[in-house]
Order: sequence, then structure tokens, then C-alpha cells
Amino acid sequence: MDQGDVIIRFQGVSFGYDTENLVLEEADFSVRENTKMTIMGQNGAGKSTILKLLTGALKPDRGEIHIKQGAKIAIATQVMAPDHKTRTVSEFFATAFAEKRHDLPKLIDDVLETVNLKAPHDKVIADFSGGQQARLLLAYALIQEPDILLLDEPTNNLDADGIAHLTGFLIMYPKTVLVISHDADFLNTFTEGVLHLDVYTGKVDKYDGNYFDVVVEINARLERDRMKNARLLKEIQDRKDKINFFAQKGGKMRKLASKLRDQVVDAEENMVEVRRDDRTIRDFEIPAQPWNDNVVQINSVKIVKNHEAERVDCKVFLRKGQRLLISGPNGIGKSTLLRSLAEGKDEGAVIAKDVSVGYYRQDFSGLDFNKSTYDSLAEMMHVPDLQTIRAVGAHFLLNGDAMATKVGSLSEGQKGLLCFARFVLQKPGLLILDEPTNHINFRHIPVIAKALENYQGAMIMVSHVPDFVGQINFGQELDLGKFLN
Repeated sequence: MDQGDVIIRFQGVSFGYDTENLVLEEADFSVRENTKMTIMGQNGAGKSTILKLLTGALKPDRGEIHIKQGAKIAIATQVMAPDHKTRTVSEFFATAFAEKRHDLPKLIDDVLETVNLKAPHDKVIADFSGGQQARLLLAYALIQEPDILLLDEPTNNLDADGIAHLTGFLIMYPKTVLVISHDADFLNTFTEGVLHLDVYTGKVDKYDGNYFDVVVEINARLERDRMKNARLLKEIQDRKDKINFFAQKGGKMRKLASKLRDQVVDAEENMVEVRRDDRTIRDFEIPAQPWNDNVVQINSVKIVKNHEAERVDCKVFLRKGQRLLISGPNGIGKSTLLRSLAEGKDEGAVIAKDVSVGYYRQDFSGLDFNKSTYDSLAEMMHVPDLQTIRAVGAHFLLNGDAMATKVGSLSEGQKGLLCFARFVLQKPGLLILDEPTNHINFRHIPVIAKALENYQGAMIMVSHVPDFVGQINFGQELDLGKFLN
């Protein structure tokens, strides 16, 4: 695709959610028409903030954002807004337009075909699975026919077919795309450059090239900067040692010491501001509640065929240390099964009395967004201990200001890490995990997989990430898709 004029330009843009900490500081970059760019950076670096600045949901504190005149912007957000969940499909898509569209039914059918989803127009959004809602969010952006398409973690909750379909669509999409994703293979298939955000400095660097090549280039630059600084530090220390020696000699030696001081100042000014690479959480352990008998027994499950629910028989028993992977296509009822299990409301399953259940919801709706991070961790302990809570929070990169921040103000990645920190304090006998890698920085995923592999309690998981699933030994798999035949 030929690149055209500049369609987005950030000039000296600074923004912070409070006056003390800037997320972006004098960010300068531009994006040309018809290019597809990845926005890359550590959790909390400001990736979603850039998208909100582009849509006008946020305003910069300083600097200017220029969008090409007449360019239309639409965003596919990470999660469905609560006020949309009570709407039907028709009502949901109607909100994409300022005025009533008489051709809305046809527009809906066309855009649903584009995202490979069959959905009755009168079905309520809340009744769709997480993967189906992800497709609806993408369709919502596409129905607006944007010149600039913004995608925030678009592969979250999508099964393999959904990701393949989205990838093919984006390869052929003729306009500008900015995407946030932690799925490296997905990004490498269609993006042509990277906007790299630094969580420590608030700066943004632009790199051209495919995703894998850019990651290599960024790491090489970091290493070059570290080596240059190491050499300058050695020179600075050598000169300082000589300054201390000559300054005590008097006469010409004192003048030499003064000259060396000037050289030290020059060397310090030439120090490169090394962009620290993403921090990765350290290995951790989720302690398991002691338990000897069966933890959970599943006798039947409810599946969805052609948008109609049907209960089918199965036999699954889980004891301490045993793991179950639940698989199947989007919309078949995987998340509904996990939710009903965790809430103890599934008529076909029994969790042993007094078993402590740790539940990772893909949309984080199990967290109280009005509580502080500290209070969210404290509620997992029978007797909260300040030192333990702060130590566990820091282990998951939730320290300093993050501990006092309301959960709702954390980035999606930070919310995911908070869930795992809560498990460490909770010590559950059963873990129920619904897409536990959603929103998580790819650097953390092997560490999380190792912790789950070493977890001694019972575990039930839904995940569409094969590489992650492959790092955990699942003794049993329940494929809901087999009940469709």
C-alpha cells in the first residue's frame, strides 16, 4: 500500500493523569496515510492513552495533536462498555451514528460478515461470549468506515479462526491502522513500523520495519547505549580521580584539575539517556489451600448451538494438583461455564464445600474498581499485613503510586498482574482462569505459565493462546466443540 501524506502528528505532547507523573512527555512522532503501526511499550507506558488522545477522549496538557482534515477516526476498544451490554445488536450499532440510518440492518449484516460473526439483530450484547463481543467491537469501529482505525488488544478472547480472519482483513485493509497488542506473531504479519513508548521517560520513538526486526533493533540500540555509557562512566571516574590528585598539588596542577572538571561536565552531558527495557516480573509461587478429597466434579455442561442453550452430559473429576483445559469455538459457552462454576450456580457441577476459589475473569469484573490497589490486595488476607501486602504488590510491579491508585485507573495489564498478586495472598484450592494472558505483557507470560505449572491446587482454564497452554501440563481437556456434532 502506497503511503500518502502525514495523517497524524504529535508535536511536543505531554499528558499525565495527575500533575506529579507524566505518562507522555514532549512526545513527537508522525504517521503517514495507509500505514499500519504497532504501539509498543510496558504496561502503564501510555499505549491506550495515545488512542484516547487521538479520539479526543483525553486532551493533552501541553503540545498539539494534528489529524488530517476530514479524516474519520474509530476505535475498537478492549472491552465492551457496561452501558452497551444491555442493548441489542441493532441498538448497539445505532449508537455509532449521530443520525438515524434507515439502511442500518444492511450495514450491520455487511459488517458482521466482515468480522465473520452471525448474530441476530435482536440479541442482547451481554448474551454474547467474550470472543463474540471482541468481534462486535471491531465491527462497531468498521461500520463507521474510518480513515484511521485504532485497535486496542483486538486478539483478546478470539479463537484461532477469529485471529486468522482478523489478520487477513488487516492485511487487505486499505487505510491507516494503529494497533496495541502483545501477540507478536499477529503483529508481525501486517504492521510496518512501531511507536515505542518508554514508561520511565514518557518519550516516544518511531521505528520502520516489520515487528520482529524492530524488536531486534530496539534491543540493539539499548545495548549500544549501555556500552557507550559504561565507557563514559569509566572516563568520568578516571578524570575525577585525577582531579582529586592534581587539586592538592597547587600551581599548574590546579589549572589542570580545573580543565579536567570541564571535561567531566562534557562527558556527563554526553551520557545517553538509556531507555530501560520492559521490566519482567520475577518468578513467583501461588500457595495452594491444603485439600485431600475431590475439589470439583462436573456432570454436565451448558453449550450454545445457533444462539440456543442446551445441556449435555459429561464426567470430569478434579483433585488437588489436577488440571482441566476447556476448549471450543467462540460463543459456545466457555466463559459462561467458568462464571457459573466460580459463583457456585452451575446445576451440573459441584465444588467441594469450603474450597477457596480464585477466579480470573477476562474482563476483570470480579475486581472492585473503586478500591485502591492496596485495599484490593488486603481483602485477600484474613489479617492484612502491611509489609506482606507491599512486598507482594512490588513483586508484580505494583508499588509506589500504583498501590494508592484506584483499581479502575490501572492499565488493563496492571489489573491482570493484580489478579495474580491476589491469588498469592488468597492461597486458593481451585483456580478458575478465563483467558489469563489477556492484556498481559508478553515478557510476563512465561513467568506466569511457570507459576501455574508449579501450582499444587486444582485448576480449570480457558485460553486461546497455544504457546501459553503448551507450557502447562493439562491432564484433561474438555472440548465443548465436540458436542456440536
